[in-house]
Amino acid sequence: MQRRPLLALGALAPFASMLPALASAATVGQPAPDFTLMDTAGKPVKLSDFKGRNVVLEWNNPGCPFVRKHYQGNMQALQKETIDQGGVWLAINSTRDDSPDYQSPAQLGRWMAEQKAAPTATLMDEDGTVGQAYAARVTPHMYVINAQGLLVYAGAIDSIASARVDDIPKATNYVRQVLGELKAGKPLSVATNRAYGCSIKYKNGAA
Repeated sequence: MQRRPLLALGALAPFASMLPALASAATVGQPAPDFTLMDTAGKPVKLSDFKGRNVVLEWNNPGCPFVRKHYQGNMQALQKETIDQGGVWLAINSTRDDSPDYQSPAQLGRWMAEQKAAPTATLMDEDGTVGQAYAARVTPHMYVINAQGLLVYAGAIDSIASARVDDIPKATNYVRQVLGELKAGKPLSVATNRAYGCSIKYKNGAA
């Protein structure tokens, strides 16, 4: 199945009124909305448990060619770098359970293992509550939360919106750049931009 790339603004829309389970909508520069999701092994993972560490959120769908592009080694390397530096990486799948792209927790866990991926956890968000709270529009849509719990980045993984693996070395990797600037105590060069990838197949059709 072919997919047309969707460009989504990294600026985040107010979803708090639609999502009473979350205290507030995600806004860059403000506290990241807390959430609890089950991982692919059926264990609950709570975002606020990681306060004091940088956290990367990665919206994931193995059926998306843009995701597959970065899982040729780029995403795995970023995951390892983040965790080796004391950070946390949460991969989140918000695909509704009646979509052709849907994978069960066991299937998604197996796919991640086959890719030799190394996130801290892979989380299931089939009802889309967390994805919509963060205004995630595409896969991969990337977010960085600093050690104080503030959302400091929302947008693309890098600067070249293509599904070509050959473009990865030529692109500016925004996630790596943000994490490096946080580590160095420098002001962030970029806080939001256009995310690129495949539209997320939300249960309510929001994307």
